[in-house]
Amino acid sequence: MSFLRRTPSLPFWLPAICLQGGNMDLVHAVVLGIVQGLTEFMPISSSAHLVLVPWLLRWDDPQLLGDNALTFDVALHLGTLVAVLGYFWRDWVEIARSLWTSVRERSLGDTRRRLGWFIALATIPGMMAGVILESEAESTFRNPSLIAIMLIALGLLLLFSEYVGRRAKGMDHVSLKDSLLIGVAQAFAVIPGVSRSGSTISAGLLCGLTRDTAARFSFLLGTPIIAGAAAKALYDMAKGNVPSNELPAFGIGIVTSAVVGYFCIGLLLRYLRRNSTSVFVAYRLALGLVVLVAVLAGWIPVPPLS
Repeated sequence: MSFLRRTPSLPFWLPAICLQGGNMDLVHAVVLGIVQGLTEFMPISSSAHLVLVPWLLRWDDPQLLGDNALTFDVALHLGTLVAVLGYFWRDWVEIARSLWTSVRERSLGDTRRRLGWFIALATIPGMMAGVILESEAESTFRNPSLIAIMLIALGLLLLFSEYVGRRAKGMDHVSLKDSLLIGVAQAFAVIPGVSRSGSTISAGLLCGLTRDTAARFSFLLGTPIIAGAAAKALYDMAKGNVPSNELPAFGIGIVTSAVVGYFCIGLLLRYLRRNSTSVFVAYRLALGLVVLVAVLAGWIPVPPLS
């Protein structure tokens, strides 16, 4: 498959709008944009880091507390949506064209056609989980203790998949069964700490895919889910759920996550062609243990959940 090699350009209005400010610290918005761009595609859980970074650093921005926190987190998906569409735009054009040809000719005889339908079907479990568990995602699942446990558990699963997976199948050999299993794995990413890419790459490895194929399929499969989250963010902004004086912080966070995410995709794909996921396993285990110790020792109080 082909990839775009052009960096997304920054909007001409960004420097001016960033001189304004609301209740949210613009530096915090930039930091969280960088965090989202890095962790959305690496198998270490972006949702976990968006909860843990403000918690560990004791930030008290109004837009990072309670339900507002999830609104900002979801808004950052606009940035990573731009990143993944920008990197894989040619792939999506080819997939869309193949899907249309498949419907017109009523045939699944082409590998590209099958891939499009596989992605469409595999997206369903994740979308259902997002709708059914939306309330829990806004409250219960954002508990640091649960996040720490999920970081450790999925780290161990990723380690297991490295040792068990045959890593022999390329994109042209992804089957319907593989796609559905990876799609079910993606549904668990509604829990912060699981990681969409972490769960789907683990499932891909267990299905026998090569590391970079598992990652590439993970990114393509995650695009509709990220698009759904981005659409929700736009809807919330249109409804006025985001105060106008907070829009500069939202804007700079979104742009930062787009630029960082774009480069992160290429970096990760190149890395996985020659290296294992062991560095991510080690990071997940270490971060999970640090958070558990911090919670159990009472060094940082657990924030109240709405």
